[in-house]
Amino acid sequence: MLLSLLSPSELWTGCLDYISRPCTLLLSLVTASLFCLWGREGQVPLLVCGDGFRAFLQRRCPIVAERFCPTPWCWGGRLQTLVRVFIKSSLSITYRNELIRTGDGGQLSLDWVDNSNSAEHPQTSTRPTVLFLPGLTGNSRQTYVLRAVQQATRHGYRCVVMNNRGFGGEELLTPLTFCAADTSDVETVVNHVKKLYPQAPLLGAGVSLGGMLLLNYLARKGQDSKMIAALTLSVCWDSFESSISLEQPINKLLFNRHLTRNLCSAINRHRNILGKVIDVDYVLKARTIREFDERFTSVMFGYKSCADYYRDASPGCKLQKTAVPVLCLNAADDPFSPKHAFPVSLAQRLPNVALLVTAHGGHIGFLEGLFPNGDGYMDRLLGQFVHAAFEHLEDLREACSIKDQVTQ
Repeated sequence: MLLSLLSPSELWTGCLDYISRPCTLLLSLVTASLFCLWGREGQVPLLVCGDGFRAFLQRRCPIVAERFCPTPWCWGGRLQTLVRVFIKSSLSITYRNELIRTGDGGQLSLDWVDNSNSAEHPQTSTRPTVLFLPGLTGNSRQTYVLRAVQQATRHGYRCVVMNNRGFGGEELLTPLTFCAADTSDVETVVNHVKKLYPQAPLLGAGVSLGGMLLLNYLARKGQDSKMIAALTLSVCWDSFESSISLEQPINKLLFNRHLTRNLCSAINRHRNILGKVIDVDYVLKARTIREFDERFTSVMFGYKSCADYYRDASPGCKLQKTAVPVLCLNAADDPFSPKHAFPVSLAQRLPNVALLVTAHGGHIGFLEGLFPNGDGYMDRLLGQFVHAAFEHLEDLREACSIKDQVTQ
């Protein structure tokens, strides 16, 4: 109504006055730069695998062939890693907790989403199950775990999260925690799940250290893993290289010290029982993850040195021992897992391993869109791959040249 009272010359004068204001020019410049950066940075991830696995993924998991456009105002691996922690909205997931005993007399905390109302898989005995292994100091309440569980339950699957010892709210009953090289707890959980649901196919999904655990488990068990497939997200392929990267000054400030404090806090929380075998006060003086592993992890698990532990924990050279289809997502700018440590040449020779590398994404980041508080690239990839593996298992095995029946 007001515009109709203005003459064309007055209207143009007002528009020119508005767009010539410094704040308007600055906002326009920033907006244009962000959209330009967004469009320039988006590219199709690098997919390293055999022809059969590639064809299967492109057909059943089309996200691998889509451009990944990282959030324009969140460029760089460090920022992607940090922002995800604060910006991702939490989900309301109701777990059923179960405590199971281990061979050494300890206990593990499992958080289940049974998905009893699944329309796609109404039979409890045969409902596919996804086993999630969280990161170093994570548990079932991390946003990346909650979103992964949501993705799987949308397809009608059952989920169970294995909380690392001492991080699931349970008490330590024995002076033993966990490490990336010790797969005994994973084996205990897998056997427990298969005992409960022997006819239900099981898929493993591991994030960061959880991915290291999963790959080390698959390498050690071979065809006896009792899993039909696996997915890893932001796995650290070489512990030595990861340690070097995390000790760079800015990474040490942003990530290393924080994670070390969380680890020391957990040790202090269980000091009454851990103090029987470890000098807790000495451990608490650690200021980096390497110092923590030297003072605690390598000692706890009987290694002669931290170097021996790192060598045993690194999954990058063990992929050839795996016997199920494995999809691994990493970002080239991950501050925890440098790209020169990615097992590219090995993945090229193995028919059952696919390495998917995005140019950006950081560590467990993979934020996309202008407002990345919902599902991101990593979450959508998980949903598509899990569905493809469960619903097209025979095609997947054929694509990966797996002729023998893998124990389910």
